[in-house]
Amino acid sequence: MREPSVSYINAGAGRTALNGAGEEQLLAAIDRQRLPVHVAIIMDGNGRWATHRSLPRVEGHRAGVGALRETVEACGQLGIRYLTVYAFSTENWERPEHEVGFLMDLLMNVVDQELPRLRENGVGLRVIGDLSRLPERVRLRLEDAVAAVPAAEKLTLCVALNYGGRFEIARAARLLARDVLAGKLHPDDIDEEVFAGYLYTAGLPDPDLVIRTGGEHRVSNFLLWQLAYAELWITPVYWPDFRRIHLYEAIVDYQRRQRRFGRI
Repeated sequence: MREPSVSYINAGAGRTALNGAGEEQLLAAIDRQRLPVHVAIIMDGNGRWATHRSLPRVEGHRAGVGALRETVEACGQLGIRYLTVYAFSTENWERPEHEVGFLMDLLMNVVDQELPRLRENGVGLRVIGDLSRLPERVRLRLEDAVAAVPAAEKLTLCVALNYGGRFEIARAARLLARDVLAGKLHPDDIDEEVFAGYLYTAGLPDPDLVIRTGGEHRVSNFLLWQLAYAELWITPVYWPDFRRIHLYEAIVDYQRRQRRFGRI
């Protein structure tokens, strides 16, 4: 198994360890014919970003909105077709109540403020995860936002919310079992493609590139089925400091790899 690529970045200087290239050089180095179709991001480090600045943890979440906006814009401009971001996990409910409440309110505000911009730029919204546990006001607002499909969708922004990879797989197994009991499906017909159709991500291609900010080397219960052959890129940069230069570096590094999918 290939070890994740680790890139150490000096975000403050605006330069990277990838040949010391700056933003314009990295952008020019990207081959537009070999872009990852689907990029997934584990947006980690908000709390630590705030703590290092002697700020409340919630300020890290607030600052992370700017990183998400810039990343979505950069993906759209490059021509990346799908972007999935890990916004709230099934384990995040264990955080302090005031922090969870802040995140729910922040989510509402972001949807209200950013949805017109997303539609104008051809960005469609999709949400994956168990939305039944969300406050009703949040769930209904998200449903409205997902229904607001842009006239010409260029990029699909998929938000993993109250999402857990193990929960998703168990849920898919339950749904499959029900269809088998109902006579809609024969057990011998179940293969990987059929199983994938019961996941939250049904209809989406598996991620090609997974970016994790904050320096941790784990996938944290994110897209466990879908990441089978994804390329991993890990940076110590906290999510609020993540900018398009870091996205460009991840893509350039991705394009330098040979994806063999276990064949050779």
